[in-house]
Amino acid sequence: MDVEGSLGSVSISTGAIAQIVGFIAGECYGVVAMAGRGGRVGRLVLGDAPERGVDVVQSDQGLAVTLHVVVEHGLNLAEVAATLRSRVSYEVGRLTGLKVASVEVHISDLRTSA
Repeated sequence: MDVEGSLGSVSISTGAIAQIVGFIAGECYGVVAMAGRGGRVGRLVLGDAPERGVDVVQSDQGLAVTLHVVVEHGLNLAEVAATLRSRVSYEVGRLTGLKVASVEVHISDLRTSA
């Protein structure tokens, strides 16, 4: 994906954007882990494959981001998903300068704190 500016252009890979999304998701209240597309759940450790469970596709309308997350049991799932959509859309746009067309949040599992 290319971002044009007055001094030239910058290319950003979808993998780099997926990492940004993974870090943002890890900072959101209620998200305890990222889940792979096959339903495989992994611990959420910053720096340890933050792009797991994130899919980024570019289209004419902008970026389409899909997240697969594990949420803390007992929280309002709709609120956690809405917060994730809002934060991911805002932060990816702010950090990359690219338009985010959609953010889909799939809650793959629930976990209770020990």
